[in-house]
Amino acid sequence: MPHCHIAQINIGVMIAPTDDPAVAEFMDNLDQINAQADAAEGFVWRLQSEQGNATDIQIFPNPLQLVNMSVWESVETLKAYVYRTEHVDFFRRRAEWFEAGGKRVALWWIPAGTIPDLDDAVRRVQYLEEHGPTPYAFGFGSVQPPVHHELP
Repeated sequence: MPHCHIAQINIGVMIAPTDDPAVAEFMDNLDQINAQADAAEGFVWRLQSEQGNATDIQIFPNPLQLVNMSVWESVETLKAYVYRTEHVDFFRRRAEWFEAGGKRVALWWIPAGTIPDLDDAVRRVQYLEEHGPTPYAFGFGSVQPPVHHELP
């Protein structure tokens, strides 16, 4: 089977614009948390603009709806970053900066060496929400094996 990486997208709606004091602590720590991701074992790539993060990448009509996407060598290395670094402190406090119930997440396998397409990533979130976990899109609690198809 060809080597695969895990892609992830998460979408959230902030409680205020990124320059609002209500989300200042989150924004003030974003560069540091992103730098930890960049240096983490298993990190491959993350979506970012020239600003070094993805907060100004707008793909939704609501300007408070933000997207984050990254690629990791494995589910285990992604989980280690999410739950066993300083990131977990901000993850636990997400309700301070993001609307409740607005969090949308999907994971999926991609061939190693490729970068996921943002439109495709959003479709995977929608698919997961509509159909539940499958090899096409899943969450941490329902990791699926990569699908391999033999070519004739």
